[in-house]
Amino acid sequence: MAKQPMLKFVDIARDMPAKRAADARAKDYNEIYAEFAAAKAAEQASRCSQCGVPYCQTHCPLQNNIPDWLHLTATGRLREAYEISQATNTFPEICGRICPQDRLCEGNCVIEQSGFETVTIGAVEKYLTDTAWEQDWVKPVAPVADLLETIGIIGAGPGGLAAADVLRRAGFGVTIYDRNDRAGGLLTYGIPGFKLEKDVVMRRIKQLTDGGVEIITNCDVGSDISFAELQKKHNAVLIATGVYKSRDLAAPGVGLKGIVKALDYLTTSNHLNFGDDVDMAELDAGGKNVVVIGGGDTAMDCVRTAIRQGAKSVKCLYRRDRENMPGSLRETKNAEEEGVEFIWLAAPKGFTGDKTVSGVMVAKMRLGAADATGRRAPEEIEGSDYIEPADLVIKALGFEPENLPEMFETPELDVTRWGTVKADFNSYETSLPRVYAVGDIVRGASLVVWAIKDGRDAAEKIIATFDEDKK
Repeated sequence: MAKQPMLKFVDIARDMPAKRAADARAKDYNEIYAEFAAAKAAEQASRCSQCGVPYCQTHCPLQNNIPDWLHLTATGRLREAYEISQATNTFPEICGRICPQDRLCEGNCVIEQSGFETVTIGAVEKYLTDTAWEQDWVKPVAPVADLLETIGIIGAGPGGLAAADVLRRAGFGVTIYDRNDRAGGLLTYGIPGFKLEKDVVMRRIKQLTDGGVEIITNCDVGSDISFAELQKKHNAVLIATGVYKSRDLAAPGVGLKGIVKALDYLTTSNHLNFGDDVDMAELDAGGKNVVVIGGGDTAMDCVRTAIRQGAKSVKCLYRRDRENMPGSLRETKNAEEEGVEFIWLAAPKGFTGDKTVSGVMVAKMRLGAADATGRRAPEEIEGSDYIEPADLVIKALGFEPENLPEMFETPELDVTRWGTVKADFNSYETSLPRVYAVGDIVRGASLVVWAIKDGRDAAEKIIATFDEDKK
């Protein structure tokens, strides 16, 4: 009788890939987790219970067939495991690195709910696809035949790239227009290398271009080329711009030198790590007392980048407590290990300094009654103000959409009261004919995995529409 390869969670404990020591990893931008070895990946995959209702899959935005590829990994069928993983996810090695598994698949693992620690889904996913690249299983997109129709995509972030992959496989001509000098969007410039090394992103982009996807960089739609020109040039247009307008504070001293936006800070740091010539005068944390305002994943990226730049001290102000912060708890722990101090229940009221910031005026908070979202609203504690010394303040307060109807000179493009593009929930069509929209520009600031899902789903809808037209 064959030995049962799965359900070993009772006998085998959860084990993550080795994590580099905090003092060593804080000196570079390399990823902090090592790779699983084949035996360890198989061992950890074998802990899966193969449950009848896989909550890991249902809580994955992409509905990845996680139990299937865990079983294949546990039984040594790695190429098949990769192919199952790739079937529903354009970038599994990227999601394996940056998805908040603790809130999605792993956080809903049945054995976790039963008192055993969750299966290390993200680490196995990363291992599978990295192995696929090493073994040359990943090939350029190769359509059976080229179609006459072309699709223009605005934005080379995860949503736009995922859509391009699906459309090109179907034979469409695909051209992506992006304002940056490299494709990838936030994958390239918004996420630091210690979470996502850039060669991982660049090789996926090369896979697309090798398969015939054209990517035009340094092209700002609305100034370098008009939206109307794109509509004339292509049979359909997909808007995947993301949201890049930083939210701001209305507080005394907010205009002082040394108070910067998180995206400017992270983008400049990533440019520097690419070897680009950048002006770091105001964006270098070296030797400074750094205060980051915010509690999301962008704030975590900023504090950990400041540590690597050699900051004198790094503190993170968040107006709620640890349990109510939106960022990954795993990232918070990594930041604390590297020397970041979190000041919970603290909100900025203003900034001190002459021409350059010297401190943050902080009010201590407490959590009151729940607001409309169900989260307890922070309330200021009267008389609790104090000054937190700061030479560099980074505002990581979230992002809002830019005014696309104005930028694209398309007032007929309907947007919501929040400025996001109105798109049909099922078809992804906007108020403009043959114009579609996906990702954060529709959802508001969200996760990379949701942008990938939207890009893939919208591409399938576009394909179906053109197929219907030909009948």
